[in-house]
Amino acid sequence: MDLLGSIFVFFAGLWAGTINSVVGSGTLVTFPVLIALGFAPVTASISNATGLVAGNAAGAWGYRKELAGRRSQLIRLLPASLLGGITGAYLLLHLPEVVFQYAAPALIVLALLMVAFQPRLQRWVQSRESDPETAARDKRHSVLLVVLVYLAGVYGGYFVAAQGILLVGILGVFMAGTIQNANAMKNILVLGVNIVAAASYLLFAFDRISWPAVALIAVSSLIGGFIGSKVGRRLPPNVLRSVIFTLGLVALGFMIAKLVN
Repeated sequence: MDLLGSIFVFFAGLWAGTINSVVGSGTLVTFPVLIALGFAPVTASISNATGLVAGNAAGAWGYRKELAGRRSQLIRLLPASLLGGITGAYLLLHLPEVVFQYAAPALIVLALLMVAFQPRLQRWVQSRESDPETAARDKRHSVLLVVLVYLAGVYGGYFVAAQGILLVGILGVFMAGTIQNANAMKNILVLGVNIVAAASYLLFAFDRISWPAVALIAVSSLIGGFIGSKVGRRLPPNVLRSVIFTLGLVALGFMIAKLVN
């Protein structure tokens, strides 16, 4: 990367770290930038996921107060999330790269749809907060919750983008508490998935990682994670979603262009 490219990656990581802690889908900021700079899709995905671990950790720490009283739920859900992350990372590393080249555009479309419908999803979540039957449903659907968290982990280990939005939706429906509790739990589960995925990449795909990109994203997303946990909730969500959606379309355009050529 040249100096200008490094600047773009740094600010993309800063933004991604900020919105990951409060919204999710920060990968739809960093991944398109890496693709636009000429990185191969798998290299971009691996480097991006590895670098964003620092930002995930900062966001999880910033939301630690919202996890009070959630230890038993965390102990139950984190193993499923970790196992899903390992599965997704395995698929990314062992399926032919051409599979990712075709799958990534479809996954970007799925992620963009989740971003676009996030307000409706959040209203659905918030409408449950005063539901007296929530606790009973949590017990009744505990197995389904674990399965869905595992599948979200598979998705996250393979592609990362919008995993947080997917998890907030799952946790908001099947876990008692407020949307902030769901968001705090989401930050921990996403951190777990990205750690095991990054560890898999270090062990089995070391030569496919762009370390300059990882370093820039790690430092900037760490800063962004702390910013997001402090003041990110005050940012206009419509502005964030608009930028994420636009950059996601850019990534989609670049990847489709590569497939056509």
